[in-house]
Amino acid sequence: MEPTRAARYARHRFPTEVVSYAIWLYFRFPLSQRMVEETLAARGIQVSYETVRQWALKFGQDFANKIRRRLPAAGDKWHLDEVAISIAGRRHWLWRAVDQHGIVLDILVQSHRYAKAAKRLLRKLLKKQGIAPRVMITDKLASYTAAKRVVMPGVEHRQHKGLNNRAENSHQPTRRRERIMTRFRSARQAQRFLSAHDQVANLFRRPASITAAAHRISRAQAFQIWNEVAEAVADC
Repeated sequence: MEPTRAARYARHRFPTEVVSYAIWLYFRFPLSQRMVEETLAARGIQVSYETVRQWALKFGQDFANKIRRRLPAAGDKWHLDEVAISIAGRRHWLWRAVDQHGIVLDILVQSHRYAKAAKRLLRKLLKKQGIAPRVMITDKLASYTAAKRVVMPGVEHRQHKGLNNRAENSHQPTRRRERIMTRFRSARQAQRFLSAHDQVANLFRRPASITAAAHRISRAQAFQIWNEVAEAVADC
């Protein structure tokens, strides 16, 4: 089969399959840009890590937005949590929301974790999801209570550290990427990368209780969606 070239890749030297495959590697696995370069080189594709970086910048968020539109609607129970991350020597806070199935709803990198920051997260979630949850679960940070009172006053709010393990566990892939990337260079870079990374992870997520046969079907569907999003005809 001859390499294809969709309209969005018209000015790129490499065909659609190569570009989409490189982007998939970078956002799907804890690989640095140099690691992606070597992985492609092992398959006879000579691409520099700087090219991989430019592809990720150009296509990453666009792919993530299209994946988000193709995934099922979020569950009615939202788990919210925030974790400290170091950016350029300063402490920032990564706010993340997941539903009861472990799907990441959204993330927001901010320099504070007071009520104003929590309100900003809740408003962003409502705008993206289009509907408020039935239940919101958080730890005992007072900022969540103040924000919910203003933004989602009718939503049930449960505050208990033990109930929020799902949100806390969702930070683990970010920690792995931090180590590979030797920390994020700016809040903007962290926001841009993690927004795309989490949507790709949602697409290829494997629930703990799924059977092997069901997983193969789910994975095939995920690759089909990825190829539609990337406008690729087949895997590289």
